[in-house]
Amino acid sequence: MDDDRPDVLLTGLLFYDLVLTGLGKPPTPGEEIWTEGMGSSPGGIANLAVAASRFGLRTSLATVFGDDFYGTHCRDVLAGQEHIDLALSRTAPGWPTPVTVSLAYGADRALVTHGQEPPYSQDALMGDPPEARTALVHLESEPREWIGKAAANGTLIYADVGWDPTQRWPASLLDQLALCHAFLPNETEAMAYTRTDSALAALGTLAELVPVAVVTRGGDGAVAVDQTTGEFAEVPALDIDVLDATGAGDVFGASFVAASLGGWPLAERLRFAVLAAGLSVGRHGGALAAPGWYGVHRWWQALDDPGLRRSYGFLADRLPPDPGPPVRHAPVTPPNIPLGT
Repeated sequence: MDDDRPDVLLTGLLFYDLVLTGLGKPPTPGEEIWTEGMGSSPGGIANLAVAASRFGLRTSLATVFGDDFYGTHCRDVLAGQEHIDLALSRTAPGWPTPVTVSLAYGADRALVTHGQEPPYSQDALMGDPPEARTALVHLESEPREWIGKAAANGTLIYADVGWDPTQRWPASLLDQLALCHAFLPNETEAMAYTRTDSALAALGTLAELVPVAVVTRGGDGAVAVDQTTGEFAEVPALDIDVLDATGAGDVFGASFVAASLGGWPLAERLRFAVLAAGLSVGRHGGALAAPGWYGVHRWWQALDDPGLRRSYGFLADRLPPDPGPPVRHAPVTPPNIPLGT
């Protein structure tokens, strides 16, 4: 094995996220609501990249940055603070970095975004993708050429999929699973694409199409089948107060990959991903809410619930001796933000 290969290969659209939390209800026209909290962070594909890097995975990201304040700030955070390899990324002069304002209330959120189609496609950014141990990808109706090239290189493809605004849920999208090692949709997406009426039924259908099938169930946890080992696992969610759910699914996916690269049993992989995603919703934003080894270590050290100590006892042998320095969470405003921005 070439030890210089990236552990995780990523490409996708990057956003600058501004997250407002503590709303009792969504705003209505003509109304002003004061929020209890605010944070700013790189978002979009950065959610996956930071979550993976904070678990010590060599992470290579191909994305587009604008040459504005938002793009420069996100690049500085990802490369300088989070140690993500941006060699495949490009800066596009005159292109505005997409900006999303997330209004978080209860366990849900509403998003308002400004952005334009990036000047470079995923296939243009990737070209002939480098060999990597895994790639985390977002399947779309039109297949991306680079995914097939990466799979041919021996890269294990871990895929998810998003909400279909047309609500047609074309079953043909599942044809792309032939390239994938694992598929990790949520239960709404899984049931819609498989035309089934339960998470377990959807899991059964997906398990026939991909070696590792995972269906996340939000407050009900997650279920999974690994056909390569013959394992089935079902784990509950943690009882954690939700501040902001942005990026929780991305943290789940990156955590599942980290545990999979460690060769953990399926139940441990699933519990670990549920834990990391649960810890992330207690912080502002997506990318900088990722707990990393430091956050998981703190949770484990402070845990006094006997049942959870038994369920998560495997962490005693899985946590690294040095969990690293404290991770940085989303600041209220980024440093040195120019006046008038």
